[in-house]
Amino acid sequence: MQKIVLLNPKGGSGKTTIAINLASYYAVAGLRPTLMDLDAQGSSTRWLSKRAKGQQPIHGIAGYERNSRVTRSFATRLPLDTERLVVDTSAALEPQSLPDITRNATAILVPVLPSDIDIHAAAKCISDLLLIAKVRRDEQRIAVIANRVKKHTLIYKSLMKFLETLQIPVVATLRDSQNYIRVAETGTGLFEMKPYLVREDLEQWLPLIGWLAQRRPLILQPGAPAMTSALNSHPITASTASAASAAEPVP
Repeated sequence: MQKIVLLNPKGGSGKTTIAINLASYYAVAGLRPTLMDLDAQGSSTRWLSKRAKGQQPIHGIAGYERNSRVTRSFATRLPLDTERLVVDTSAALEPQSLPDITRNATAILVPVLPSDIDIHAAAKCISDLLLIAKVRRDEQRIAVIANRVKKHTLIYKSLMKFLETLQIPVVATLRDSQNYIRVAETGTGLFEMKPYLVREDLEQWLPLIGWLAQRRPLILQPGAPAMTSALNSHPITASTASAASAAEPVP
């Protein structure tokens, strides 16, 4: 079981785009992904609603929804067969919420756009991960994705120079491509499109996929709540799974 968190409090950095395409890759690979949407805009959830019945299944959790009739842990419980949990977080995320969101995460991916504003926002985000969420560098769980870049430009060179100073690995450099707009509009992913249409984009994803494959899974049992402060949460049993539509009363 792996939990992969897309994180950057700066809006428009590409968290949702990367999250949906990562979930799509895992679905095609047969790794039974769950896509958790923590953004009140519900973009990942809306993308899931556009998927056709014949496509590989991706379980969705609308983590931004609040229901007073059920507990938070019950509302965010994972299917028993989940192998990959991809978490799409919201913009303007409070630093105090980082420990809960990143707890048990196999990987924390920080997308960064090539602009001065985004560079400074990324620096603050990584600082909060290290100081507030207490994610240690030697755990090698944090990685940066340079997103929507145009190589051979001055701002791209400035971005890469900045990223080198962070001592955090840059695991992918993704170009600014219309293919990402197409997949967002149709409920598909890059890995579900005809290869000749997305060949250059797929090649840019290979380093990221390889880096994620090398992460050592942390403790997060299938069937346990995806958002919880407890490390030893009990998974859903067969009986509770069959009654998943029933509401759990709040104590």
